[in-house]
Amino acid sequence: MKSALLASAAFVGLTFATPTPTVDKRAESFCGQWDSRQTDVYTLYNNLWGQDNADSGSQCTTLDGMSGGKLAWSTSWSWSGGQYNVKSYANAVVSFTKAQLSAISSIPSTWSWSYKGNGIVANVAYDLFTSSSADGDAEYEIMIWLAALGGAGPISSSGSPIATPTINGVSWSLYNGPNGNMNVYSFVASSQQTNFNGDLTGFISYLTSEQGLPTTQYLTSVGAGTEPFVGSDAVLTTSGYSVSVS
Repeated sequence: MKSALLASAAFVGLTFATPTPTVDKRAESFCGQWDSRQTDVYTLYNNLWGQDNADSGSQCTTLDGMSGGKLAWSTSWSWSGGQYNVKSYANAVVSFTKAQLSAISSIPSTWSWSYKGNGIVANVAYDLFTSSSADGDAEYEIMIWLAALGGAGPISSSGSPIATPTINGVSWSLYNGPNGNMNVYSFVASSQQTNFNGDLTGFISYLTSEQGLPTTQYLTSVGAGTEPFVGSDAVLTTSGYSVSVS
């Protein structure tokens, strides 16, 4: 996989998509390019930001609702053509008060998911953004790949990891590279983490202490979802997801 061709799906979607989320706790599928639904503190986006890179395909996302404080949702897709380009980023973004990294004490999260389909090239990943001001443009992107399926690879200047830290008891390969004006760090798990339970501040702390990420940066967005390249009859099912920032 030519990892440098992987673009920042969540950033594109959050920058140019300006839908008014609809409060709806029933199971409902939505398939439009910038469609979204909101429940409690989460907004679920369909986000087909890269669909023009496909020869053909489509994606629909379903909000199943909340249970025990956890969000349940799924996305189904088929994409062909443009094998080195991300087509979409169905993802759930949590609402929180933006704060400098130095002021954030914990970001606990759980994520139970499963994937099925044919010829899937995709990731399952958290996507965090930071800026030098609470309302500024994103300057750093932090991706945490719980799975790299079918040879999917992250943005990288060299194509090789710059470090192999162990965080939350899991070994990760850390990649780094630019995406436009953003500096992108991507942690890729050594094995699929289908039942993740950990504190995302561990990744931030590693970057601030070992990679020079300024603690004065503001955390502006925390999302989680999947970036597909190609595949057919694919379904990512999230049976339970939670995250909070404090």
